[in-house]
Amino acid sequence: MIDVVLKKGKEKAVLQRHPWVFSGAIEQVKGKPANGEVVRLLDGKKTFMAYGFYNNQSRVAVRLLEWDENTAVNDDWFRDKVRMAVAGRADVLESGETDTCRLVFSESDYLPGLIVDKYADHLAVQVLTSGIQNVLPVIIDELNQLLNPASIFDKSDAASRAHEGLETSNTLLAGTHPPELVMVKENGITYGINIAEGQKSGFYCDQRDNRRILAHYAKNRKVLDCFCYTGGFTLNALHNNAFHVTSVDSSALAIETLLENIRLNGFDATKHEAIKSDVNAQLRKFREEGDKFDIIVLDPPKYAPSRSALDRASRAYKDLNRIGMQLLNSGGLLATFSCSGAMDMETFKQVLAWAALDAGKQVQFIYQFNQPEDHPVRASFPEGEYLKGLLCRVW
Repeated sequence: MIDVVLKKGKEKAVLQRHPWVFSGAIEQVKGKPANGEVVRLLDGKKTFMAYGFYNNQSRVAVRLLEWDENTAVNDDWFRDKVRMAVAGRADVLESGETDTCRLVFSESDYLPGLIVDKYADHLAVQVLTSGIQNVLPVIIDELNQLLNPASIFDKSDAASRAHEGLETSNTLLAGTHPPELVMVKENGITYGINIAEGQKSGFYCDQRDNRRILAHYAKNRKVLDCFCYTGGFTLNALHNNAFHVTSVDSSALAIETLLENIRLNGFDATKHEAIKSDVNAQLRKFREEGDKFDIIVLDPPKYAPSRSALDRASRAYKDLNRIGMQLLNSGGLLATFSCSGAMDMETFKQVLAWAALDAGKQVQFIYQFNQPEDHPVRASFPEGEYLKGLLCRVW
């Protein structure tokens, strides 16, 4: 096994079990490991520190896996981690009201670069590191043995794969090709999921708890669901007898799937309107036309993919939320989210305070939304905590 030596003074994060070693922290690579190969990480005194995946194309040159020198990182090691991750989701699926969740969450489940989402009897996989790509056959075999899914579909279409020297992939890995719509249940609501063509892995499981919580407020209220995708917040609001829900998304496929989901659940279509439009443009149109709402959901895509983009993202979040606040009836509720890991909760609160000032509104934070238990945050990897949200009462 090839040795990678840290620069003196760069040991602290490794000792604290953080899984990333950046290229600038490396003093020497004793050999020429292939991208994705498992290497030994040593400190400046040549003492063993950890095993990890190596990649010379990535800013994160070593993704650490195991800190016990006597534990072999082999096929059985990866199988064990997959088993641990799947077992940890048993509580989410136990009631039978939900049959979709995240089974493996990358570094938070000790498998850096592996995402596995369960959709009823089908699995969607995203591979974001060369190390996981190398052991993917083992992982697929273990998933097959544990769950015997109808299909395992590769949704590794993230642009970040290029940083690991990988091409994108969108193909069947095991089983039979999933149907155009896979029927799943979340909180007792039925969704049709387009695994092969949908965004990311096909459905966003990370808002499951937040959808249920917000639906509690929706009865007899006029709701606006922005960046609605296939309708998670919309469907939960209709399920809890909202007076009317307007859903906005720029994706024609998302809107089409949302409308089918409303039909699947037998909800009253006259209480719903779907609008295919850029959200920011549509919000301005609502403002010009004098439309008002009792509840507004703002769940935009990732505005800050890195800390370097945080200033620009903060301005975008502020502008979005400012207009949202202006569209609320007095005392209305704004459920606003950020899925940018670089945006911490305190910064997000500050952005909303600026938005309120510009909108001429008073805002109370009445609830903090988080990611659910199938998206755990590893104690030594706080970067895994990416989803945050606030329920605001706006006056």
